[in-house]
Amino acid sequence: MQLDWAQEQGRKAMQRAQVKAENAAPGFTVHAAAYMYAYLVAHGPTSGEALTDAAVAAGHAPQELRAFGAVFKRLTKIGARVVGTCARRRGHGASGGKVYSV
Repeated sequence: MQLDWAQEQGRKAMQRAQVKAENAAPGFTVHAAAYMYAYLVAHGPTSGEALTDAAVAAGHAPQELRAFGAVFKRLTKIGARVVGTCARRRGHGASGGKVYSV
């Protein structure tokens, strides 16, 4: 039960972060996903964290990085896919990082 509650709270936080990002920069999700797709075409398979860092450096910088949850959902809808896993930098080396490709 507590795990379900925690997962639901995480989903709600990601949704609030996306709404904030869209209010601050309308089209954030679509534009950031398009940037990430183009990045994958140019650079090949890339970890989700590296894609997030590249998008932020390119100006797709929401107030909260959790807003990228919706971006990754969009990215997979436009043709990118998960092709592997990797250790996470932000997760202190924990497993669960994803590698994306087109």
